[in-house]
Amino acid sequence: MPKPESFPIEKIFVPTKQKKALKPETVGEIAESMLEIGQQTPISVRLDGDRLVLVEGLHRLEACKALGETTILGVVVTEEFAQHKPQLAERPEVEAERIKMARLKQLRLEKEAAEASAAALKGVRQVEAPRTRPAKGVRDNTKASPGRTVKSKPKSLSDWITQQKSSGGRY
Repeated sequence: MPKPESFPIEKIFVPTKQKKALKPETVGEIAESMLEIGQQTPISVRLDGDRLVLVEGLHRLEACKALGETTILGVVVTEEFAQHKPQLAERPEVEAERIKMARLKQLRLEKEAAEASAAALKGVRQVEAPRTRPAKGVRDNTKASPGRTVKSKPKSLSDWITQQKSSGGRY
């Protein structure tokens, strides 16, 4: 197997047939994995004149693009290898990659669930104090209380005197 080298992403041509197989959710999972542990498996490219043609690793290539990378690790394979490469389902390293990605996805989901649970628990602890109702017969609208009403008639002489004193009037 040739030694992996760094290739400029912009120089890699992706055949239309491969582009149709692109799964955005897989790209996202691989990008998360690359953020945590880096690129572990190089892509495969072949030379076609002066350009590089992607043979294998579309999702890794797209994950690197999504992360803003300008280069990617890859190996140059021969035309013969590119035409006779084993089917993806037959390759054990592909199955290992699928298992790893499923494990990473499960760990991410568990982490998100734990964070959501912690946030919910924190919210329960910060419950608002219950509202209290005023005592029976006490009004909470100060504008409507009798002491503030100017046109209210006193019921007795002592009420009239109290009203006059509070308003600064004479009696």
